[in-house]
Amino acid sequence: MSDRRSGRPPPNPPPPRISVTAAVSAPRTARPARRQTYWSRYRQALWLLTSRDLKVRYTTSALGYLWSIIDPLLMGLIYFVVFGLIFKRGGVSEEPYILFLLSAVLPWTWFNGNLSDATRAFRQEAKLIRSVKIPRSIWILRQIASKGIEFVISLSIIVFFALITLTAPSPLTFVYLPVAIAMQVLLTVGCNFIIAPLSVFYRDLERVVKLGLRVLFYAAPVLYHLNIGNPLLHFLYGLNPIAGILDLYRGCFFPQIVDWVYVVESLIVSVILFTIGAVVFRRSVPRVLKEL
Repeated sequence: MSDRRSGRPPPNPPPPRISVTAAVSAPRTARPARRQTYWSRYRQALWLLTSRDLKVRYTTSALGYLWSIIDPLLMGLIYFVVFGLIFKRGGVSEEPYILFLLSAVLPWTWFNGNLSDATRAFRQEAKLIRSVKIPRSIWILRQIASKGIEFVISLSIIVFFALITLTAPSPLTFVYLPVAIAMQVLLTVGCNFIIAPLSVFYRDLERVVKLGLRVLFYAAPVLYHLNIGNPLLHFLYGLNPIAGILDLYRGCFFPQIVDWVYVVESLIVSVILFTIGAVVFRRSVPRVLKEL
């Protein structure tokens, strides 16, 4: 009676009924919070490792971050003198040739540096990789991110020569440039996911990758642009995934040379390599940790 008069519930009330819909939706509301926390930690660790790479690479040098501009600039000028002045451009008619050259040399430098670093990604940081409990993919992505920041800085070289030669970029630059960067990141991540773990088991893979990059440099349209009339040869050459990506970069100043067959083939090959790389990386990480 005292409980009824005071309005308090009985000491042992029956458990409330929960519908099936409420039971299913309850854990779902908690999942996004956990997922958001995981990705926020992921981004923070990725940024910390990326900034550490850049600081270690440039803080001890006198010129610092200027080396990210000097290196590709000197390379581009050497190729310009050799292939633009001595060998008369190899049949390339686009003007100015220095922009035609740099718009492919700079992305190639990014791609080449990423694949070269992938062969040492796990062995250089073996102790940290074993001790720090973060996704092992971060150790690959931080190299791509640090080289990507250097690539963005080096784009100032193209801006400089565009101002000197009074060459305006195409209005399609705002479409071509981000698409080309996204495709290159997709391709690079897939290749690095394959190279990084396999280089732990096969040490000779580092030499193979270096040799393959030298061959690919001349096989890819970095110094030239091919107009292949034979449909079969045109299709086969487009299977080189870097060909369509470089076409998009060059399309920022020379939209008429973009070959959409190359672009589509590059996208398909990049997606395939990314998928294969994700599978190889996920299955080989446990063995890599034991090997390290």
